[in-house]
Formats: sequence, C-alpha cells, structure tokens
Amino acid sequence: MADLDTKYNEMTQTPIPRLVLRLAVPSMISMVVTALYNVVDAAFVGRLSTEATAGIGIAFAYMTFIQAVGFFFGHGSGNYISRALGARRRDEAGQMAAVGFFSPLIVGAIAALIGLPLLPRLVVLLGAPAPVVPHACNYLRFILMASPFMMSALTLNNQLRLQGNARFGMVGIVSGAILNIALDPLLIFGLGMGVTGASLATALSQLFAWALLLKGTTRGEAVHIKLTNFKPTLACYREIIAGGLPSLLRQAFNCTSAIMLNYAAARYAPAGQEASSVAAFAIVSRTTMFAYSLILGCAQGFQPVCGYNYGARLYRRVLQSYRFTYLLTTAMLALLSALGYILAPQIVALFRREDALLIAIGAAALRWQCIIFPLCTLSTTTGMLFQNIRLTLPATILSIARQGLFFIPAILLLPRWLGLQGVEMAQAAADLCTFILTLPFAIQVNRRLTSAKT
Repeated sequence: MADLDTKYNEMTQTPIPRLVLRLAVPSMISMVVTALYNVVDAAFVGRLSTEATAGIGIAFAYMTFIQAVGFFFGHGSGNYISRALGARRRDEAGQMAAVGFFSPLIVGAIAALIGLPLLPRLVVLLGAPAPVVPHACNYLRFILMASPFMMSALTLNNQLRLQGNARFGMVGIVSGAILNIALDPLLIFGLGMGVTGASLATALSQLFAWALLLKGTTRGEAVHIKLTNFKPTLACYREIIAGGLPSLLRQAFNCTSAIMLNYAAARYAPAGQEASSVAAFAIVSRTTMFAYSLILGCAQGFQPVCGYNYGARLYRRVLQSYRFTYLLTTAMLALLSALGYILAPQIVALFRREDALLIAIGAAALRWQCIIFPLCTLSTTTGMLFQNIRLTLPATILSIARQGLFFIPAILLLPRWLGLQGVEMAQAAADLCTFILTLPFAIQVNRRLTSAKT
C-alpha cells in the first residue's frame, strides 16, 4: 500500500514537465529500440535479396495485427487501471490487470492455430507477388508461433506504462530488442538460415521480453498479475472496449492499409520490378516507424499523467500535460523530418544499395512523408487524451482517420491519376487530411479542460 500511495503522490504533485519527461524517457527508449530492431531486421535481410526484403514488408501487415490485439488489451485495461489507481480502487485494478493479460494469450494461440496451416494463402492475401511468397512464408512462420507471447508482451508493457512504471516495461522491451539484434546475424548468416533466421530471432527475443515484463509486474509498486484475479466479466470487457477500441481500430486500419500498400506498390511498379517497389515501401514504412516511435514514446509518457490526474479530478494538470506534450513532440518530429528529407536517398540505400530503382522509389516516398510528418503529432496527442479520459467516440474517430478514413481513399484514388507517384504521395495526403480533421477536436477539448474547476 505504501508504494502505491507514494506513486499516487508522485503522479498528482510532481511538476508536469518534469513528470512527463521522467515517464517519457523509458517509453521513448522502449519504442525506439523496438523500432530499431525492425529496422535492423530489414537491413540484415536486405543483404540477402530484394525479394527477401519485400517478404518482410509483406509480413509487416500481420505484425500490425499482433499490435492491434496487444494494444487493444493493453490500452483498454491499462487506461482503466490508471484511473482506478488514481481513484484508489486497487482491487478493481488487480482484476483488470489479470483479464487484460490472459485474454491476448488466448487470442494469440487461436491466431497461430488458424494461420500456420494456411500460411501460403495468408501471405498471398497480405499482398505478396509470386516471387516474394516463399520469403514471406519463411519470415512469418515463427512469428505466428510466437503470436500469443508477442500480443501479451505488448499488453504488459502498456499496463506497466499506464501505471507510471514505464522503466519496468523499458527493461523488458529493450532486453528483447538487444537479443534480437544479436541473434539476427548469427541465425541469418552464421547458421545460414536466411529469412527464417530473422523470424526465429524475433520469436525468441519476444518470448524473452515477455518473461521479463511478466517479472516486472511482481515489483512492489506495480499491480501484480494473479491467476486468481482472472475473472472475466462483461463489465471488464466493456471497459477494455471503451479504453482499447480506438487502438484496436487504429491498428486494424494499419493492417488494412499495409496490405493495400503492398498491392498498390506491386500494381503500379514498372513491369518486372514488383519486388523492388514492394521492398522500397517496406523500407520507408520501417524508417518512418522508427522516427514516429520516438514521438509515440514521448506521448506515452503523457498518458499515465493524464489518467492519474483525471481520476483524481485534477483537470488543470491534465490540460497542462496535454499542451506540453504536443509542443515537445511537434518540435522533435519537425527536426527528424528535416533530416529525413535531406538524407532520404542515403537512408534508403542503407537497406539495399544494389537496387537503384528501389532507392529512387523509396527516397521519393520518404520525402513526401517528411513534408507533412510534423502535423501528425496533433492527432496522436489529442487521440491519447480522449482515450485516457474515456471519450471513446472522438478517440475512435481520430484513431482511424490517418490509416482508415483518409489513407484508404488516397491509395485507391491517387495512383489512378498519378501512377506510382500517387502511391508515394498517399500517406502524406492522408496525414494532411487527418490534421485538418483533428483541429476542431483539439480546440474543443482545450476549452473544456480550461473551464474545469480543479
């Protein structure tokens, strides 16, 4: 109890800039290192062939499904836990932690049992051209086997972070990522496993991270995961849906958009160069994910501050943390975007220097993305605020806007008018439209929190 009381006082009394930064740094490290091993995966596999690089791009769509489930249960249960701790309802927090942890284990096991026998059909469905199918299958095989632990690890990380214990999550995530980076060259080249080695490295490292994260929940100031608390009820799942639906839909549309991007990249590529085009967009996706992960990590430092203080009815602290986080993340992403625009060809060439067409396509797509990228922070920060204070409908609208409401029409329409350049521009167009949609939501919530009494 004393540890939880200390945490409550810390979250409700520490000056906002210091508190957000203290919680943001571990989350930023976790997100950046996670994105880094995805980048390293692509870099090592890129030494094999263009088709192999395209194969991990195809598998990226399934990885977004894993994230959808993990973030759904993690954000849904974690947001409730932070509000419950802020209101000092600790028994309810314990029950929700257990329901949130065990549910993705079950969902992941079902996904693996269904996906493994249908693996070749699955990768074709995800948009793999014929030369890429065997590489995509090899990369997805062990990822499917590890699905329960990957989903559950994401849930644990978000639960710990939303309790204000981001450093425990950081240890698990970073340790797993370092192991992945170490195993990649050993399995891919040392043991001659190729793309299969990259898949096995990811699966083993995710299992290791899951074990460390589970250990982190046994620390004194964290809500402990107990099997006896696994009492799934409709009320529990209603709360998970309320807090996690925006994340689920956002990741579901990420998955859909990744598949549609694969199809468009292959369809509008020069004849016989489908693998180069798919690989180019796979590289851009992982590169921008790396930059965006830094911003997400910073914004995630804001979430437990928001949840605790909203539960404690300290609305002015909620507003102060929201504004501080938005300004900080915008400045960071503006700097990263400027560097990305200037160095776009060199960045893409790091992954597959031998393929000139791949570099040309990837550099153009990356530059279009960098022009608009800094505008993404408004929708990200505002959506997280809505999600934490249980404004499910506006949070859901903002969560599906970027990759759903706007990217899907963009990827369907722009290539018809502009060909491959339309594919390169689609994400930037979607990001601009998302910013315009978010602006009135942001103005409204600022007014609402400003008029609150405490």
